[in-house]
Amino acid sequence: MSPTAITRVLLVGGTSEIGLAIVRRLGKRDPMRVVLLGRDPVRLGHAAEMLQRDGVAVAVSTQAFDADDLATHAATVAEAFDHFGGLDLVVMAIGVLDAQEGLDADPARAAEVMRVNFVDSGLLLLECLRRLRAQRHGALVVLSSVAAERARAGNAVYGAAKAGLDALAQGLADATAATGIRVLVVRPGFVRGRMTAGLKPMPMATTPEAVAAATVEALDTNAHTIWVPGRLRYVFSLLRHLPRPIYRRLPL
Repeated sequence: MSPTAITRVLLVGGTSEIGLAIVRRLGKRDPMRVVLLGRDPVRLGHAAEMLQRDGVAVAVSTQAFDADDLATHAATVAEAFDHFGGLDLVVMAIGVLDAQEGLDADPARAAEVMRVNFVDSGLLLLECLRRLRAQRHGALVVLSSVAAERARAGNAVYGAAKAGLDALAQGLADATAATGIRVLVVRPGFVRGRMTAGLKPMPMATTPEAVAAATVEALDTNAHTIWVPGRLRYVFSLLRHLPRPIYRRLPL
């Protein structure tokens, strides 16, 4: 058995490249039973087939739902938790990357980025933590971003939304610490993948597989927040304190 036995996993954002990479990494250690939640039933089906074909999951359940439909969150999460008689791990991996134009972004696209990345994700985070607390064990991984650390002109809308989710996760981690529920916040840098296709990679860009490896490794420690790659922690400890006139001139 692995140092931290995780065999029942809920992936919220069931077609997320990073989320699926985490499941695959865990599946190399223990037989996995997985619930995939997402909007597109066809893509969920393909993801489920891939996990079973690769031998990392012995059973996969898919549930199609719309995270924007807030009234369905409680019932959807309850069904996911009950499917395998409880869960060991929840991975929160829904999100959209858009509205990079900032002030000139289309209002509807900016609203979607803020709604999905903070409101939808945040309320699902609350619902999943309530269920974990009720079963008195388990861990929750929140896929945040280095953009949450300090908003920059190039992605102000996305960074602000991720900052809200990150802050909520950090506060809830403290609120549930005494209950034995674990919250791990993961802050990747630029991840080369489907979501960032067509964008110029930032320095120290990473991959879904590298984020997954760091996440699974961190689950065996007491870490509450990790950066991927790890050296970004030191870069942002500097950027966090740069005077604004200097920070705004950086090519970020």
